[in-house]
Amino acid sequence: MKAPIVVTTGEPAGIGPELALMLAAADATDWVAIGDPVLLRERAEALALDIEVAVTAPGQPHPGPRVGRLAVWPVDMKARCIPGVLDPANADYVLATLDLAVMQCLAGNAAAMVTAPLHKGVICDGGHDGFTGHTEYLRDACGVEEVVMMLATDHALHGRVEAASDTLPTPLRVALATTHLPLREVADALSQASLERVLRILAQDLTRYFAVKAPRIAVCGLNPHAGEGGHLGREEIEVITPTLERLRAEGFCLDGPLPADTLFTPRHLAGVDAVLAMYHDQGLPVLKYSGFGQAANITLGLPLARTSVDHGTALDLAGTGQASPQSLAVAISLAEQMGALAQAG
Repeated sequence: MKAPIVVTTGEPAGIGPELALMLAAADATDWVAIGDPVLLRERAEALALDIEVAVTAPGQPHPGPRVGRLAVWPVDMKARCIPGVLDPANADYVLATLDLAVMQCLAGNAAAMVTAPLHKGVICDGGHDGFTGHTEYLRDACGVEEVVMMLATDHALHGRVEAASDTLPTPLRVALATTHLPLREVADALSQASLERVLRILAQDLTRYFAVKAPRIAVCGLNPHAGEGGHLGREEIEVITPTLERLRAEGFCLDGPLPADTLFTPRHLAGVDAVLAMYHDQGLPVLKYSGFGQAANITLGLPLARTSVDHGTALDLAGTGQASPQSLAVAISLAEQMGALAQAG
């Protein structure tokens, strides 16, 4: 029996549950959602979607792909949900869906996991102070030291990135050296050791999940103009450059450190398989401008394949049926690719 992709439905008051329902209404799906079946039936009814919510369990055969059928591994909510209204009582429910997905991926009952958006603030309010997001939670759940957050636009999901054409935006894969940190903490979080770990994971998983041999990675500087020779900061001189030189000596193909304000242009991105940005809002605004809603979030360095959407919970759209499921569709497609390549490799 082929292990399915599993999709956690995320914050119940957000758009995650209805995105899964929309995809099931539009196409025959062989993936399995993880969430509360009652919530999914109520949301389907509210949106006038004719969906059979088919409850199953890990290790059981898939009920069969059919348009209008959504297979679900059940996790019960703690409190009734109103679309658009956050309730800290459901924080444990959201984390329980993640725990089930991780457990079943590691047990071989799921081929990969995809996550719909959650709301960090309400999980903190629900008793998990310090929760910073999927990426760090999955790192700790899997017991690994370092993971890498990377986003990719849909036309950069497979194989080596090609140069931009006249009709398509520049394909982009953007990874992060640090993730969800206040800006004032970023410089202190960067070290030669952490940067080396990130680059090794990034290069390894570009080969593992994207079939890119000897990937070429462009590395941003931290400071404006990549430090301007030390006049605008010394992180490039003391941290980034020595790390790149050491890895180049091992055969890594690394460009940089490069000024971020000019790196993200078609001429500099041509032939680059991924960009490593030093912090969240250095790289992701560019990628989301290029392909928002058409991109996926990937966690590299885990013992399992995990992707996610490129957007948040969109509480203002929850329950309206106006949200687009395109990013979730891209994330599922990528998870299928990653799972297959990891199994083959």
